[in-house]
Amino acid sequence: MTGPRYPALIQSLPETVPFVGPEVQERDLGRTFRARLGANESVFGPSPWAIAAMQDEAADSWKYADATNHDLKAELALRLGVTSQNIVIGEGIDGLLGYAVRLLVAPGDAVVTSDGAYPTFNYHVAGYGGMLHKVPFRNDHEDIDALMAKAAEVDAKLVYLANPDNPMGSWHTGAAVAAALNKLPDGTLLLLDEAYVEFAPQGTSPEIDVEDPRLIRMRTFSKGYGMAGARVGYAYGAKPLIRAFDKVRNHFGMNRMAQAGALAALQDQDWLDKVVALVGTAKDSIAEIAVDNGLTALPSATNFVTVDCGADGDFARAVLAGLIQEGVFIRMPFVAPQDRCIRISAGKPEDLECLAQALPKALEAARAGSTQKA
Repeated sequence: MTGPRYPALIQSLPETVPFVGPEVQERDLGRTFRARLGANESVFGPSPWAIAAMQDEAADSWKYADATNHDLKAELALRLGVTSQNIVIGEGIDGLLGYAVRLLVAPGDAVVTSDGAYPTFNYHVAGYGGMLHKVPFRNDHEDIDALMAKAAEVDAKLVYLANPDNPMGSWHTGAAVAAALNKLPDGTLLLLDEAYVEFAPQGTSPEIDVEDPRLIRMRTFSKGYGMAGARVGYAYGAKPLIRAFDKVRNHFGMNRMAQAGALAALQDQDWLDKVVALVGTAKDSIAEIAVDNGLTALPSATNFVTVDCGADGDFARAVLAGLIQEGVFIRMPFVAPQDRCIRISAGKPEDLECLAQALPKALEAARAGSTQKA
């Protein structure tokens, strides 16, 4: 008796996931977190309109969702100034990244990203056998010029750029992104991840013709719209590219409640504006807490603040571990020198009070550990 015959590529992959979720950590700890500030979710929740729309749709969840996502695409098209044929809907940006890689990357094809950028993209590239080429961050920003140069060097199929960036919270102007397209090699697609664009300064998103075949943009309802658990994302670009997604996407991957909730969320701009303001206040509070503890908060165009702990990655990991033990869930960059930092999502006042109480204890423990090692 034998089991399934895995392809050599699949056999070569590690049995890992890009992120260990807070629920897994809570089970390991045997208790729930007092403050959930690690996954860049919106603790302020979805629009009340979105919640009501999802509740109303629940009774019809025996039906499959509209595989064309007609109504949601029509509303997005109106707001983006494009046509429905320029938009594809997917199960969050994570799902859309997987479809894009499946669509464009064959085993051995070159793909370029930044070392320390969003690991789920890398996960998909590895899963389809692409060859990842990474360039370092420069001054805590993704280095656009280096990304384009590497793409030309390796004849990349795809270049991944997040603007604003996770995990550092940094950003480039839209004009800089637009100018970079002129350095993109022929046949290379720039995949622009704009998950945090609702929190970014005006002018961060580039003004580029949607039919430009060199670019695809991806956005989500997980951050500003507070619907991370609903798993709704969208990409928009040139019609031929968007049409090609129909060859690989899961046509019934969306659920009816998520579709209805996303549509209602789009129609409640007042709620989005309120959330953006609350996030701004929370980021100011996080920065104050950092300064009170002798740390440095980096500028952020997202719904989180990256805090420089002032030492190396081992010290930052000790601080993170201390906060976890104190019941505060956060995350941190994975790659040096950015791993000198911790990353803290915007929270409600009670969440940030937990942070303010826990951070001095975590720092004290981390410093004691560093002294013992020395």
